[in-house]
Amino acid sequence: MADPSSYRPRPGEIPDSPGVYRFRDEHRRVIYVGKAKSLRQRLANYFQDLANLHPRTRTMVTTAASVEWTVVSTEVEALQLEYSWIKEYDPRFNVKYRDDKSYPYLAVTMNEEFPRVQVMRGHKKKGVRYFGPYGHAWAIRDTVDLLLRVFPVRTCSAGVFKNAARTGRPCLLGYIGKCSAPCVGRITPDDHWDLADEFCDFMAGRTGTYLRRLERQMADAAEEMEYERAARLRDDIGALRKAMEKSAVVLADATDADLIAVTEDELEAAVQIFHVRGGRVRGQRGWVTDKVEEITTGALVEHALQQLYGEESGDAVPKEVLVPALPDPVEPVQQWLTERRGSGVSLRIPQRGDKKALMETVQRNAQQALVLHKTKRASDLTTRSRALEEIAEALDLDSAPLRVECYDISHLQGDDVVASMVVFEDGLARKSEYRRFQIKGFEGQDDVRSMHEVITRRFRRYLAEKEKTGEWADGEGLTDGGQRTEDEQRTDGGQRTDGEAGPDDGEALTHGPALKDEDGRPKRFAYPPQLVVVDGGQPQVAAAQRALDELGIDDVAVCGLAKRLEEVWLPREDDPVVLPRTSEGLYLLQRVRDEAHRFAITYQRTKRAKRFRAGPLDDVPGLGETRKQALIKHFGSVKRLRSATIDQICEVPGIGRKTAETVAATLAGATPAGPAVNTATGEIMDDEDGAPETTADAPGEPVSAGTPDERRGQER
Repeated sequence: MADPSSYRPRPGEIPDSPGVYRFRDEHRRVIYVGKAKSLRQRLANYFQDLANLHPRTRTMVTTAASVEWTVVSTEVEALQLEYSWIKEYDPRFNVKYRDDKSYPYLAVTMNEEFPRVQVMRGHKKKGVRYFGPYGHAWAIRDTVDLLLRVFPVRTCSAGVFKNAARTGRPCLLGYIGKCSAPCVGRITPDDHWDLADEFCDFMAGRTGTYLRRLERQMADAAEEMEYERAARLRDDIGALRKAMEKSAVVLADATDADLIAVTEDELEAAVQIFHVRGGRVRGQRGWVTDKVEEITTGALVEHALQQLYGEESGDAVPKEVLVPALPDPVEPVQQWLTERRGSGVSLRIPQRGDKKALMETVQRNAQQALVLHKTKRASDLTTRSRALEEIAEALDLDSAPLRVECYDISHLQGDDVVASMVVFEDGLARKSEYRRFQIKGFEGQDDVRSMHEVITRRFRRYLAEKEKTGEWADGEGLTDGGQRTEDEQRTDGGQRTDGEAGPDDGEALTHGPALKDEDGRPKRFAYPPQLVVVDGGQPQVAAAQRALDELGIDDVAVCGLAKRLEEVWLPREDDPVVLPRTSEGLYLLQRVRDEAHRFAITYQRTKRAKRFRAGPLDDVPGLGETRKQALIKHFGSVKRLRSATIDQICEVPGIGRKTAETVAATLAGATPAGPAVNTATGEIMDDEDGAPETTADAPGEPVSAGTPDERRGQER
């Protein structure tokens, strides 16, 4: 716990101008971001007598070890920079609204040649029009089913669309009139795009004009005695009216507005938002947040506005935003919203009439959401706290282990040996901190040696981070460098980034863009745990403790959880610690251990499947997936490619002579694979028939590994 006076800036250092400030902890991690009209006056409030500070603010300033600031020209720039830094650094003491679920949207992909109507969740994509959010996906599908009668827009996936185009036969919706079947050319791309645009106009609230046009067309058809066409138009109007009834009119003047209500108590706040378009409620969502800082209702509203519109522009920001309290000052926020929209935005508190009545409804929803959240969370918070206290007491720790890391080793009969590291903070899984390792120090099966290697690599990287940030004096720390050389992979399947995961540490996994090691961004191995848990008994615990001792780390506790009797083993102890079966602490350790095992075996299976799917072309340097497929498509099989001449290989599009020579040389030096075997019949499949050159009965499972039940028993 730091004394704020130890890092307080000297008098006159802080400028008296608008800006954004950051508090950092001892590990250089940003723990709080704030903005101010006057940096000097705002920061002075933090460096007063601790007894006068709010308890949460007091915790923040004593956790921090330094403060820095950036001067900007206007308060609007400060607002924008504050939002950007909160998104980037994820400070623990800032208010962060998190959706209690991933709300579904009705999305129309106007960026495609043939726009598609579908349900979407997650981040919004450029060129896609969104409507909602909705409380349930089935509500979107019910609405779309009604509207497809009038607007037969494509709803099928890319695979179904391509298959229909290939066969020349539309899907069922095309036959029953709920799709215009652009896949078989029943409608031109331009006409289908116009149809999707009309669908978007109707969903955006411009319903009156379209209904009146349909009513005129129905009357004209009746006058011309085209009764069947008139009946279809009548049914279309009925379908549209039924869809409109699903969202009742709440504002008679067809207003586009967002209504934001806030309910709070001493510890938490709940926010509810109603999205009104064309006078009708088109979407609703809600958030709940911990109040980790002393904050007013107006400041909560400001943070909600940043969350709502920080990445929006144009019509996604409505003309009117109604709130229960205005930010102080309100002018920068209103100007920021105007810039996001591109035209004027009214930010105000409703005083009377329908808007005030609707705001009361939104407020009641916020109150109910907070009550429901507290009901669900009360027991969970109590249980987690009790579990951490029980662990601290059983292991004789000085304090509850707020950060726990667990390690597990996985392999299949000694092949593809990997390890996992999972992280639990405050008793909850922190998946963005998960890491995975390949065992590279030796070959074969040795769980104890593998555990020693993994713990050494993880904490060697931690010491390297400390040395890099200057927390160690000159001459201390690592001498072997511990440089990273491999790339980082994202858990969401995204692109590899210029990363720093490598032989001296694990493959780092994140949920967002790769973050640098500088300026307080989350680092991969910079933060030590209070407790290390290993999956195993005395030998694994001893290996982990030996690794820490060799690195000179003495402030991290170690324990192991053995599967057979769920005994907790401690270093240098002959007898285990036996926690009661009803212990919340034991249950938490089991959850941590099981999560580490799941993560490790998933990675091991992925590596094994990749190894068995590998072919001779994978050994060709510089040959990517596209050119591999082009070669196989041209020659039909690797066997034919191996017998081809260099000139014949050069005939493949994208393959130059140098690449062709490399392919030929690599295949000539590779041992030809044996014939493929149909494991169901025992038949040897001729490669000339286009069978793959493999001996696997399923992706990722070797034939020699036994039956599925036997293979599962061999996995560790």
